[in-house]
Amino acid sequence: MNGYVALALAITSEVFGTTMLKLSEGFTNVFPSIGVVLGFGCAFYCLSLCLRTVSLSLAYAIWSGVGTAITALLGILIWNDPFSMMTCLGLILIIGGVVLLNSKELESGKTPSNG
Repeated sequence: MNGYVALALAITSEVFGTTMLKLSEGFTNVFPSIGVVLGFGCAFYCLSLCLRTVSLSLAYAIWSGVGTAITALLGILIWNDPFSMMTCLGLILIIGGVVLLNSKELESGKTPSNG
């Protein structure tokens, strides 16, 4: 499996697990609680597969940054979490940081296959 495909699955699973965490209401709802375990279990498994070919620093930055940004957007869209210019700036900085980390690795000539 391509490392970036595994990373995309890890991000998707993590966002699912986090969403289920909100719905579990402190693990008092059974099915969302099961979703938390499955979502995070799948996320960590896929992240471990990703790390076979993608560097740890890049994979973790993308996983946590993109996962955080998507989760924040879902909170705003689904649960009416507050949105302000600071929220927008924070999301832009998260995504910008991921882009900068990625460009640094590409600039140095390192690729997942020649590390």
